[in-house]
Amino acid sequence: WDRFLLNRPKVEWNPRYYLEYRLFYPYSSGIPGQWMSHQIDTVHWFSGYDHPRSVVANGGIYVWKDGRMNADTFTAVFDYGPDNDPTKGFQVLYSSRMHNEAGGVKEYYFSNGGMINLDTNKISPEGGLKAEYAKAMNMQPNLLAETSLRSDIKMETGANTGGDPMTSLHMRNWLECVRSRKQPNASVKAGYNHSVANIMATKALHTGKRVTFDAQKQEIITS
Repeated sequence: WDRFLLNRPKVEWNPRYYLEYRLFYPYSSGIPGQWMSHQIDTVHWFSGYDHPRSVVANGGIYVWKDGRMNADTFTAVFDYGPDNDPTKGFQVLYSSRMHNEAGGVKEYYFSNGGMINLDTNKISPEGGLKAEYAKAMNMQPNLLAETSLRSDIKMETGANTGGDPMTSLHMRNWLECVRSRKQPNASVKAGYNHSVANIMATKALHTGKRVTFDAQKQEIITS
């Protein structure tokens, strides 16, 4: 039990803390660490940014009154972009609910030219700048070409991975790098970066404040 608690506050043995630790803070952040980490890691991979500029979040235990400490409903808004230019960037909206699974896990990336849908593995011009609207603003239309990503491999957007090809390839790459000593596709830096985003979101949820990150000092800052 002491090994489980590590540097957490000493408390009496509680089998629920041990077996259902994802429901209880400070042994788990709940939704951010268990689920959001997978999607936010993809954001970093696509964008090249290491961590958000800021995060705000809200949520609560609205449905499952079973003694848990972590929220069953959670929404966070992340701001990404260069630290020295607030006029450039984008937002990421993440939302999760544990009372209704309608729609499943979806992951969409929107741009001025269209969208990437990781549920259907397609790039489309949907929502992009069409000619009629571009002309009114003296701009050129900006529409992505319809493109289907590899259809023989279903992209897994949820966290319940296992036997799917993408997870197998991920593990194969890691094992090959253990042997070759090369850098894996998902490096330890990637793990650190999405941990920062998770901790920022958790801090924002618990404090109700806007959260930023000082990369030099490795400190989470609330404002």
